[in-house]
Amino acid sequence: MKILVSGAGVAGLACALDLGTRGHDITVVEHAQHLRLKGTPIDVRGDAIDVVDRMGLLAEIRKHRVRMSEANRFVDADGEPVARIPMAAVSDSDDDIEIVRADLMRILADALPDTATIRFGDSVESLTDDGDGVDVEFRSGRTERYDLVLGADGQHSAVRRLVFGPEEDYRRFLGVYVALATLPGEAAPDGVTLHNVPGRMVGIARFKGAALASFTFRSEWLDHDHRDLDAQKRILVDAFAGHTSWKIPQLLDAARADPELFFDSASQIHMPSWHRGRVALVGDAGYCAAFLSGRGTSLALTGAWFLAEELERCGTDHTAALARYEARQRPHVTAAQARVDQGRERQLPLTWEAIEARNARLRTECTSTAAG
Repeated sequence: MKILVSGAGVAGLACALDLGTRGHDITVVEHAQHLRLKGTPIDVRGDAIDVVDRMGLLAEIRKHRVRMSEANRFVDADGEPVARIPMAAVSDSDDDIEIVRADLMRILADALPDTATIRFGDSVESLTDDGDGVDVEFRSGRTERYDLVLGADGQHSAVRRLVFGPEEDYRRFLGVYVALATLPGEAAPDGVTLHNVPGRMVGIARFKGAALASFTFRSEWLDHDHRDLDAQKRILVDAFAGHTSWKIPQLLDAARADPELFFDSASQIHMPSWHRGRVALVGDAGYCAAFLSGRGTSLALTGAWFLAEELERCGTDHTAALARYEARQRPHVTAAQARVDQGRERQLPLTWEAIEARNARLRTECTSTAAG
């Protein structure tokens, strides 16, 4: 089939690889001018490990493995360690491979077959599904017809909006926002250092000679344009106004200076179905679990694989294939989306007393783990 994939993130690249190696003609369209590589290390867990093995990528992924979580720690206002985070507290799987997002993206992109092409600087503008195919008009003005269109364009998916309706119809906001900024001059041994004030957390993630400043804070829903960088920076600075402990001012300076600051809500996408006609959603576009789940990358990988397998098994019956894809992926999504409340309470206690209670609990867990 001739298939369009909207979005060149983990889900989009995995779809292009899994479908392209099965002989389909794949075009990936990405509105950015390049692969977006910014992000802290991410996790490949559970069934996703078997999937990347079957994709032929497991050895390469293990070669780039980092062990950030083993060096995670919370510090007080003076930078003194107050608690470590045991692996059992952050992983829901006996097998967990941590890898820098940029490394995983490059591994996927480098493995793409000749049947898959990425077109940067363009995006889907309109879709018309007549039952026999989908006519697509792009922002660039070109028009093309496809047998299948896959929305792998993230939490704010344009494909989902065009085919299924506005994001707010499916969004479940978790009361949290997150931001990431490049932090020059902070290279050090790999690890994550975190500091809390009530309802807020800042951190520094160091990996492979690079560093990112991270910000997480509780909030009511903030109505803003998710592409307005200046507005996002103002929201972030206002959220931490008056807090000067540890390195908060320095980290905010880095956020102000970063021309590619990442800022978004921690939200989930809940949909009764991920396909309509010849259009389907994969990854965060259809079932975002939010970073608090620790499962977003794994869901993208399993979703892409299940979809490709079912299209192969069902031949020209795309309707049956998409229904079977949903049936296989839905249990993974349900389990991942149920994990977020635990992550939010651990990361963002609401009071100083709750912060200290969390730290004491982590110290006990670490002691018990060491004793075991």
